[in-house]
Amino acid sequence: MIPLLLPFVGLLAVGMPVAFVVGISAFAYFHSVPYLNFQVAVQMIFSQSQSFPFLAVPFFIFAGNLMNVSGITTRILELARLLTRTMYGGTAQLSVFMSTLMGGISGSATADAAMNTRILGPDMMRLGYPKGYICALQCVTAMVVATLPPSLGLIIFGFVGEVSIARLFAAGIVPGFMIAIALMITAGITTRVRGFEPPAKDTPRLTFGELFSNLKTSIWALLFPVILIVGIRFGVFTPSESGAFAVLYAVLIGKFVYKELTWEKFKGALGTTLKDNGAIMLIIAMSGPFSFAVTWLQLPVTLSGFIFGITENPQGMVLIMLGFLFVVGLFVDSNVNFLLLTPIFLPMVTAAGIDPVHFGILMATIATLGVMTPPVGTALLTVCGIINCPIDEYTKESLPFMLTIFVVLIILLFFPNLVLFIPDIIFG
Repeated sequence: MIPLLLPFVGLLAVGMPVAFVVGISAFAYFHSVPYLNFQVAVQMIFSQSQSFPFLAVPFFIFAGNLMNVSGITTRILELARLLTRTMYGGTAQLSVFMSTLMGGISGSATADAAMNTRILGPDMMRLGYPKGYICALQCVTAMVVATLPPSLGLIIFGFVGEVSIARLFAAGIVPGFMIAIALMITAGITTRVRGFEPPAKDTPRLTFGELFSNLKTSIWALLFPVILIVGIRFGVFTPSESGAFAVLYAVLIGKFVYKELTWEKFKGALGTTLKDNGAIMLIIAMSGPFSFAVTWLQLPVTLSGFIFGITENPQGMVLIMLGFLFVVGLFVDSNVNFLLLTPIFLPMVTAAGIDPVHFGILMATIATLGVMTPPVGTALLTVCGIINCPIDEYTKESLPFMLTIFVVLIILLFFPNLVLFIPDIIFG
């Protein structure tokens, strides 16, 4: 075990990229065990990427980038501005609305947080919001992306754990909207207490005519996640094929409905997608030999015995796992957590009688929170870098929003029907 964990912890501590940390640790272990064929490690790198279901990941990343340049994001922003203009802290509430509406499109919390910060950050600074509050709000509100389809985290969890991605998509709807409502309440309280952006007295109330006029153009963006789930449910396409459909949908809407998608924008989205996918696929490939070593060492069995020794209560056991995931998420990327810890935790929760879809939603939420926490959260570093915000200011301002996420997570843990009733209705 030491030849695997020692390089992993050491290389992670010195700041080496996670893909190389995972790969080098695995190779070090294979090299230290004489009876393990070193060629197996190389084969595992290639076999890890040879999966038809995992095609959904690069397709959805491409679809999200296309939607950002094809006018779909702009229409969502216009609708969100319309719905929040009379609220206290309107621009803060706008951020939550944007994340909720974009959650069914981008699939990436980091991408969503970065986009919202670039769009709303300058306006919020002009209105007197502190940089720390702006970054905390934009970052944590992207949590909605963790569960709303097509969440990349849910796709990876379903792929690794062999759990129905369609059921995971359906199960994420209620938790996603619960997180959005809770964050809107938190934003409303914090902006009112601190006197940020009170609504102007002469701001006109939203009328049905305005809403209907806006929906005529934004409806195509809002329909996307609905079409996705309905198409999977009735067998029009599989969860893997739904990613290709998402790309086609973005191209058709951007080119022929909004007429904003040009060849130059298409090439730009394709280039961004290649970079995004390159980083993710390298991590996925290197996780192959690492996962093999973890299984060979029987770490799942050892950890299972340890946790069952503490408690046999299913909810208590899941709480321990979520706490472990949160701590690991402070240092390790969420995609790595899905790839490495799903094979360890999923057999344990299944043996304890926890529905794997229910656990998948909880894991997606807490793992995604890791990209928003110091010291190495990718979303945190991205948004703070955009407007040059100190990490300590972000950390202080993020506490009310983090607490909100934990409260929602506890509710979802102890009331599993909130997660499972939609997939049970749709899929039986």
